[in-house]
Order: sequence, then C-alpha cells, then structure tokens
Amino acid sequence: MIKAIVSIAFATALMGSVAFAQTSSSSTTVTTGTNGGTETTTTTTESTGTVTEFTPGHHLFLKTEAAQPVQYKFGKTVTYVTSDGKVIEASQIKKDSKVRVHYIKDGDDMLVDKVMVTQDRD
Repeated sequence: MIKAIVSIAFATALMGSVAFAQTSSSSTTVTTGTNGGTETTTTTTESTGTVTEFTPGHHLFLKTEAAQPVQYKFGKTVTYVTSDGKVIEASQIKKDSKVRVHYIKDGDDMLVDKVMVTQDRD
C-alpha cells in the first residue's frame, strides 16, 4: 500500500515537471566545409514561459521553471505569431503573455527568431 502511494506521488510530481518544462524541442545542424575541416554547429530550441519584460528588437525575459527569468536577445529578423500561425505586430506581446520562443544558441546568447503567443493574457 505504501509503495502504491509513493509511486503515485512520484508519478504526479513527474507529470507536473513535464507540464512546466522550459524546453519543448531542439535540433542540431552540423555543416562541414568543402575542405572537410570546418564545422559549424547550430542548435535551435523552443522554450515556453510568461513574459516578464519585453522590448521589441532588443530583449525578452521569460519566467520559466528556472529560479530567475531567462533573457533572450533578438536575431536579425523576428516573426511574431498567434498559436494558429497568424502574423501579429510586436506591440501585441505584453507583460504576462504566455509565449513560446524559438531561438538559436549563439555562444552565451539565445537569439530569438520567432515568438508565438500561446494563450491570451488573463
């Protein structure tokens, strides 16, 4: 009986942590130059969270499961869309918006190229 209760408690905790996971997907591309010696690795990732601060064209802070909000910088071009793919203006992204950001890791920077509003603000 105790094993069953402990198992249920752990399963519930695991499901909760998966539901609030920061990273939803990632992919890596490796390119080898024509001489066979040059490699470029690009990793793209998506994160989900709540906007705590947003300055279009500059940076975005997301509240995720991390202790502190995570800062994302913007790439050269950024697309803002709704969950159904409709393109929107950056001005429609507000504090407390639920968003998913698609970004490329560049050294220590996370450069956003797409922001998707996943849910209207409360």
